[in-house]
Amino acid sequence: MKELKIFESHAHYDDEAFDYDRDDLLKQLADEGYAYVMNVAADLDGVDSTYALAAEYDHVYAAIGIHPSGTDELNENTFQHVREVAMRPKVKAIGEIGLDYHYDEPIKEVQKDWFERQLQLARELHKPVIIHSRDACEDTMKILKSGVAKDIPGVMHCYSYTVETARELLKLGYYFGIGGVVTFSNAKKLVEVVEEIPLDRILLETDCPYLAPTPHRGERNSSLYIPLVAEKIAAIKGVPYYKVIEQTYKNGRKLFFDK
Repeated sequence: MKELKIFESHAHYDDEAFDYDRDDLLKQLADEGYAYVMNVAADLDGVDSTYALAAEYDHVYAAIGIHPSGTDELNENTFQHVREVAMRPKVKAIGEIGLDYHYDEPIKEVQKDWFERQLQLARELHKPVIIHSRDACEDTMKILKSGVAKDIPGVMHCYSYTVETARELLKLGYYFGIGGVVTFSNAKKLVEVVEEIPLDRILLETDCPYLAPTPHRGERNSSLYIPLVAEKIAAIKGVPYYKVIEQTYKNGRKLFFDK
């Protein structure tokens, strides 16, 4: 069998959890067939640290954006810096952006305003988006169905909503980021979603250092655990493991690289 190439669509290797072994781990990923690692910015500091990793490692690429919980850091000056970094080589997406209503701050109107502004940036730069949405399904869908998001390709990172919402997102052309949560014993709703959506709309992700799959739940996550996620998806869909790896690799290439 030919060597399988893995596409890791969502990681945070600039996180301090990797300070003691970052270089060794990223080199190990390259040696073990991880052809693409998308490192995703979340806050203003992460914009620079994410791009620095992409600039240093051939197989690491950057997504540049501000997570909804960090949007209170944004103003016209700081957003201009986001824009400038997002225009650089090896930036392949705007993200992670979106809405998170799990906590009360930043206020919803601030989150929605900067979500829309970052969608506009993606349109301007002709880049796909990586969307974070937590406890904010109604407003997220309203924005994604509006003119501001029209025809912007993207992925719903760490998908957590219903099969019915997944069907709506499929109609809009979105991909679904599936990670360690699908292996959890309480992930019945997500298993139903994975059963429903076609394999050509799934991206493998870790969100590392968070959300390590079973049997490593609670530990620091890394891309080395992606095979556990792929095995679970293969079992749910009744297909061989290698097909999940091959198709999700093609999906990542198509969304982030094939223009």
